[in-house]
Amino acid sequence: MSPEHFDVLIVGAGLSGIGAGYHLQRKCPTKSFAILEGRGSIGGTWDLFRYPGVRSDSDMFTLGYSFKPWTEAKAIADGPCILNYVRQTAAENGIDQKIRFQHRVRRASWSTSDARWTVEAERTASDGTTETAAFTCNFLFMCAGYYRYEDGYTPEFSGRADFKGLIVHPQKWPDNLDYAGKRVVVIGSGATAVTLVPEMAKTAAHVVMLQRSPTYVVSRPAQDLLANKLRRHLPASLAYQLIRWRNVMWGMYFFQLSRRKPARVKELILGGVKMALGPDYDVATHFTPRYNPWDQRLCLVPDGDLFRAIRDKRASVVTRDIDTFTENGIRLKDGNELEADIIVTATGLVLQVLGGLEVAVDGRRIDFAGELTYKGMMYADVPNLASALGYTNASWTLKCDLTCEYVCRLINHMDRHGYRQCMPHNDDPAVEQLPSLNFSSGYVQRSIAKMPKQGSKRPWRLYQNYALDVVSLRFGKVDDGVMRYS
Repeated sequence: MSPEHFDVLIVGAGLSGIGAGYHLQRKCPTKSFAILEGRGSIGGTWDLFRYPGVRSDSDMFTLGYSFKPWTEAKAIADGPCILNYVRQTAAENGIDQKIRFQHRVRRASWSTSDARWTVEAERTASDGTTETAAFTCNFLFMCAGYYRYEDGYTPEFSGRADFKGLIVHPQKWPDNLDYAGKRVVVIGSGATAVTLVPEMAKTAAHVVMLQRSPTYVVSRPAQDLLANKLRRHLPASLAYQLIRWRNVMWGMYFFQLSRRKPARVKELILGGVKMALGPDYDVATHFTPRYNPWDQRLCLVPDGDLFRAIRDKRASVVTRDIDTFTENGIRLKDGNELEADIIVTATGLVLQVLGGLEVAVDGRRIDFAGELTYKGMMYADVPNLASALGYTNASWTLKCDLTCEYVCRLINHMDRHGYRQCMPHNDDPAVEQLPSLNFSSGYVQRSIAKMPKQGSKRPWRLYQNYALDVVSLRFGKVDDGVMRYS
């Protein structure tokens, strides 16, 4: 039996995958497509993570789709609300009917003579048995995110087996975990930790956020009062676009200010923390990082919930190195011990390229660690393949939306001119390879050697700038002399 064929295969039914389906339906209506999803439901990140308080760390006016206004009152939304938004988008546009669930894509092989991809997926039946399912497509669009879904990152902790309580990673949160009245230690200082701590502190006996080093933490109102006011007086779509662009421009301004005047931005952020925690709190130890703002991603806390939990003595922060786990908790290198009933290892993600997909072009296996990225979405000498990846300094969906639009423009350009293959190719010896990310975060540094590279100049350079990308991806030429058509 020959493999089922589609013009476009989308991999991943999360935020970006559903967006890709929407854009294909609207801008390439003659193209057949399917979405292969390794899990059993829509939502990606927002379906995977079930830990208490899971929420966005970006406002929903920029994390939301460009084509579907966010209408909830909270701009900093919780996970279930975001999941409902993604699933609602899929259902309203019939995209949910295009999804093949329990299809985990493993391999993709390109044939130039056939001008198509052969994609192998591991299909899991309801009884748990698996079989290989094969598909072919003319264009492969990867929307599988940037981290490994199977497991998060957990360092090796000495004495882990000695601890008599429960150890939990947020990426695999147990159903119905009862932490009421329990002593909890959350190891970590990133977005997950600052979300978990105030939420668990509502019912736990006490929650300690144990960190090796601090992160910049910024408080922001959960509701955008101006946005809510505009929506009462303007059409929903117009109000949404106005607030979206206001937030985009403010985010760009703040990022550039952090680059130009890091000392000033550091003073502003720490001033807000001091105001929230009072003059007697040791902000220098627990909330003053060793790096400049935006050398790592900032942590956002809605309505200062983390600071409120600390003020109310329901939570505390300890900044020390771990010596070993013990029967009753964690012993620190200064000799003190933190007693715990539950330890949460909010220690980060494991980055991976294209969802761990094995890719071959005409029998040549592609090592993406040595490949240049073209416009942040395609790869040098890899035909008819794009990936939707977001920004590190702004909302994920902003870049994904632009990428989806560009892919549709590319496909339509190929149709108009009778091309079957498009492939970015670098023949400029002056283009230097640079790391694709310049963050000092641990999860980035652990994986940076395996990640594709960016070039030293356009169109291989990643500028992490939405305004520049709007010009380049929405209005720029698709036939730019670097993209080769045949």
